Amino acid sequence: MCGLSGEIRFDGRRPDVAAVERMTDRLAARGPDGRGIWTQGAVALGHRRLKIIDLSDLGAQPMTDADGEITGVFNGCVYNYRELRDELGRLGHRFESTSDTEVVLHAYRQWGTACVERFYGMFAFALVEHRTGRVVLGRDRLGIKPLYLAPAPGRLRFASSLPALLAAGDVDTSVDPVAVHQYLSWHATVTAPHTILNGVRKLPPATVRVVETDGSHRDHRYWQPSYTRRAEYADMGPDEWRDTVLEALRTAVRRRMVSDVPVGVLLSGGLDSSLIVALLAEEGQRDLKTFSVGFEAEGGEEGDEFRYSDLVAREFGTDHRRMMVPSSRVSAALDDAVAAMSEPMISHDVVAFHLLSEQVSREVKVVQSGQGADEVFAGYHWYPDLAAVSRDEAPEKYAETYFDRPHADLARVLQPHMLLRDDVSGRFVREHMAHPGAQTALDAALRLDTHVMLVDDPVKRVDNMTMAWGLEARVPFLDHELVELAAACPPELKLADGGKGVLKEAGRKLLPQEVVDRPKGYFPVPAIRHMAGPVLDRVREALEAPEAKERGIFREPYVAELLAAPDEHRTKRGANALWQVALLEMWLQTHGTA
Repeated sequence: MCGLSGEIRFDGRRPDVAAVERMTDRLAARGPDGRGIWTQGAVALGHRRLKIIDLSDLGAQPMTDADGEITGVFNGCVYNYRELRDELGRLGHRFESTSDTEVVLHAYRQWGTACVERFYGMFAFALVEHRTGRVVLGRDRLGIKPLYLAPAPGRLRFASSLPALLAAGDVDTSVDPVAVHQYLSWHATVTAPHTILNGVRKLPPATVRVVETDGSHRDHRYWQPSYTRRAEYADMGPDEWRDTVLEALRTAVRRRMVSDVPVGVLLSGGLDSSLIVALLAEEGQRDLKTFSVGFEAEGGEEGDEFRYSDLVAREFGTDHRRMMVPSSRVSAALDDAVAAMSEPMISHDVVAFHLLSEQVSREVKVVQSGQGADEVFAGYHWYPDLAAVSRDEAPEKYAETYFDRPHADLARVLQPHMLLRDDVSGRFVREHMAHPGAQTALDAALRLDTHVMLVDDPVKRVDNMTMAWGLEARVPFLDHELVELAAACPPELKLADGGKGVLKEAGRKLLPQEVVDRPKGYFPVPAIRHMAGPVLDRVREALEAPEAKERGIFREPYVAELLAAPDEHRTKRGANALWQVALLEMWLQTHGTA
């Protein structure tokens, strides 16, 4: 787990190494254990290293293969790198390290861009062919690892975070109206290739981009499960599905134990993270470190779920830490969390993850997290409504149950220059759901949530907040084979028992009943949800700042209405509307955009 950066020139000029160095230095938190710069011809690469696999200097990056054919930078982990290394060795490849990065280089030499289809893991990479000057960029199937792009005349820059690209300079920082439309419609999600800034794009998940020396490129999307019932599972009943899902999750957790340093767990006490703890214990992991966070109550809302995490920790004998955060610290930590965001994120648990990651990083470098189970196994409350309609009705029902606000409402929120005539967010959903390969309305919704909404909200949130402290987070529920299995699972088994039914049945074989049957929880941060005290002061400061007035994204009467009653205005999905508006301004101001 690291941070990468680079620049490619297409105009005959040498790359700006100083700009690559600035990007690399901005990524220091992602890789505190090492720094490297490489340049040849029209390309320069930068890397910050977090030592997880092969702790020696032989694992340093940028890395060139033993024959001097390929140089690359890599972020993430290929969990099956040992098996691939053995296979490549039998094919005649020579290795100088025990790192997964070197395996990636040799896999590309052996199989070309198809190498990604052999990788089990999370990754983003940039590979340079010495003889041709061609550059290959790649991203993992579920977009767990980020890759941001800043195209400009005569060049392309790329980095593991958007702020790193800003550190290089010369980026168009004007606000993208399409991204704002999505941000206000989808709970702050902005889909690839867009970001909130016009001058920065994202490589989509499950995509390999081949960049030629003249600046032309071609993209190949190498993975997309079919959300249909598959013939090989036709005779499986509920018990067989339970056992098959549990075995696939067991494999996913086992894969993510690969490390040369200890692995812990972020334990919320919910079903998903508790299952990970149970399976690690089953694998014989002793003295497993687990970590939980809670917050001071506000507005009559409790802010911790320690009774569940404590129960799981006792059941499996983990070395457990819990962190209680007073409301005063939430406001103090808020700006640091915003600074760690590659893009604006409004979910309350972004602050929770940031604070928890700070503590966890003092004790371990790698953790497993339960992120993604709700999208993969249909755990959210809106899925039964979608299961009740036809495929043709699915986009309208999805908008009704998922969107924060309809397109028509944006006229009272946004200034005229930010308004779009076209309902771009609604059109995106309609087009995505119309793609073949989803059997029912629920299948189409789960495909959208898993491969789009999940990537650019919860997954991005976990990556940004953990990597701000040099902490690698691994997400077994996003193992691609587990996702493929869940996509084929009959919808009624996922919807059973209030959602995630098949997963709950698996949990009953390993966990205390109280954990499996508990109400659905989340990381509550009442001080943000209820706009209390210092948090409200910070929000008001951001919205009344001269930069906000000059930028003019939001209508002033609307902002005034929100500030007059900060805890009363909620979006359709229950988000605090003031927080949603203010967070965008806070992010833009924090990152120094125009």
